[in-house]
Amino acid sequence: MPLKLSLKPGEKFVLNGAVLANGDKRTSLVIQNKACVLREKDIMQPDGATTPARRIYLAIMMMYLDGEASEEPYNEFALRMTEFMGAIGTPAILAACVEISRDVAQGSYYKALIACRKLYDLEQERLSYEP
Repeated sequence: MPLKLSLKPGEKFVLNGAVLANGDKRTSLVIQNKACVLREKDIMQPDGATTPARRIYLAIMMMYLDGEASEEPYNEFALRMTEFMGAIGTPAILAACVEISRDVAQGSYYKALIACRKLYDLEQERLSYEP
């Protein structure tokens, strides 16, 4: 199934590891085959990984962009997810973590990224909770 990207003027995106930027007009692209695509808003820089959930997201993003090139992002993901799950006792959040881990194990990195973003709000609620 083709993927249609509608890009704003100047918007950047990553396509199979290459950073591309749109020109000065709105554009649509249709990607006909399977490719690793991340829009600028979904790209996290290492200094943006400031919370446990964001460190998990960064590791998944690196696996998505690197493919099978390196074990390091997977090892980082496994460590961060284990730490996160050990600190969280909420069954719904733990279930979401298991689903993210399952997606990663199946190589469904983009799906795992989307699910991981949902952890941000849950994490923020936990971090800002004052009894």
